Amino acid sequence: MLETLERCVSDNANASIIWLHGLGADGYDFEPIASALQLPGVRFILPHAPYRPVSINNGYEMRAWYDIYGLDADSPQDEAGIRQSQREIEALIEAEKARGIAAERIVLAGFSQGGAIALHTALRHPEPLASALVLSSWLPMKGRLQDEIHTANRQLPIFMAHGNLDTIVPLQTAKASAQLLTASGYPLTWHEYPMAHSVSDEEIADIHQFLHTILAIQDAQDFSKSA
Repeated sequence: MLETLERCVSDNANASIIWLHGLGADGYDFEPIASALQLPGVRFILPHAPYRPVSINNGYEMRAWYDIYGLDADSPQDEAGIRQSQREIEALIEAEKARGIAAERIVLAGFSQGGAIALHTALRHPEPLASALVLSSWLPMKGRLQDEIHTANRQLPIFMAHGNLDTIVPLQTAKASAQLLTASGYPLTWHEYPMAHSVSDEEIADIHQFLHTILAIQDAQDFSKSA
């Protein structure tokens, strides 16, 4: 089981968000945003990816959900690593279910490489989930999508957001993934911001509103004034 952080603004959680960090970061990376969102009754699970050599960084070991060989559309993908991380996230879902959180109250979220794993896992999960939150990221293993998606999540609400100044993950890469998902019938919400490979206050406000809607939380109206 992955090492994780947990944050919850109330004692009794009735929903969980499993939030995956980007390449070279760790679970602490999104701890401030989990706190800023102030979602009552929501438990944030912030796992740390294992250390592994990353080919695109000359084999340097860092926290990564899988190896990255290149950033071009036709670059080979670390299918074994992607599927191993999928299994790790599935184990976190099962752990939340064992704590009394129904699958349909679990959100898979992630930034960059973490968003790719969150999306990959959510589309294949055999029970309906609440949603997938995909930030500055993309859909990995696109060629396997139609063969591997599970009918349980064919109506999965997907939130995708990207910066139009992103030089790490090009905007067009994310848009191509969004277009494929939309063409496949997924209810997808797209947001675009004037930012680089990062997260903005406007994006956090949009995430807050989306999660309040998906998880039926009632106190969204004052967030934009306090954020």
